Amino acid sequence: MRMKYVLSEVLVGLWRNVTMTVAMIITMAVSLTMLGASGLMYQQVGDMKDLYYKNIQVSIFLKTDVSAQQRDDLDAKLKSDPLVKEVLYVNKDEAYKRFQEMYQDAPDLVNAVKADQLPESFRIKLVNPEQYKDIYDQYKDTEGVDEIVDQSRLLDKIFDILTAIQNIALAAAIVMAVAALLLVANTIQVAAYSKRREVAVMKLVGASNWFIQAPFVLEAVVAGLIGSLLGLIALIGAKYFLFDGSLQALRGLLSPIQWSDIFLMFPLMAGVGGLVSAVTAWVTLRFYLRV
Repeated sequence: MRMKYVLSEVLVGLWRNVTMTVAMIITMAVSLTMLGASGLMYQQVGDMKDLYYKNIQVSIFLKTDVSAQQRDDLDAKLKSDPLVKEVLYVNKDEAYKRFQEMYQDAPDLVNAVKADQLPESFRIKLVNPEQYKDIYDQYKDTEGVDEIVDQSRLLDKIFDILTAIQNIALAAAIVMAVAALLLVANTIQVAAYSKRREVAVMKLVGASNWFIQAPFVLEAVVAGLIGSLLGLIALIGAKYFLFDGSLQALRGLLSPIQWSDIFLMFPLMAGVGGLVSAVTAWVTLRFYLRV
């Protein structure tokens, strides 16, 4: 009987302040959507780093006048280096073939370059790609070495941009969450004020604080759960229309977002939406309304 009364009061409370309830749900939905999106973005950037770093190569270009002895010494030194996982020697002919493939859409440029103009190089993969600096310091002054190029320097700039986007999304989610919490607190205050006479009567007949507060807290929880459900729908729409739609051409550059990743975000969104709403409502009733 008590549970039936509490649930009926929740439904009545949500309908009584329907405009504020809708505003609270929408604000919560936007906040949780951005929270879920930032969580997916953090996960995707991590996956992209793992994917790209596995394929990163350090290119050690040799001088045009490098001797065979210098080349052989460098080759032996690289193969015995514990930081190096794999070593590939690229001669002038192989470098020219790669150059032709890379610039096949610019035949004039290809025709203007001869094979003997391209440097020999060693392409190496590191055990830990983030140790590029150690490789650079170790081999930059080696005889016969002209230049050392690492792809991770470019990727670091890209990942810096993605990390900045992550932080912006997370900051926006926090701002929206604060707005949602203030709206939850305001809605609960209005609801409690509109029922102040009923609350006073219940106190007189000996009702416990928990029994009085439960309908208000559950109102906030229901609003938070509905907001998280709308947030999940927004993420599903973003994957279907954006990542699997207009951004599908970038699939080779961006690691794919799986449906499982999105659905795994829902427990987090629902937990945050429901728990934070409940705590906000309880604090509002406890310290402001003195119910």
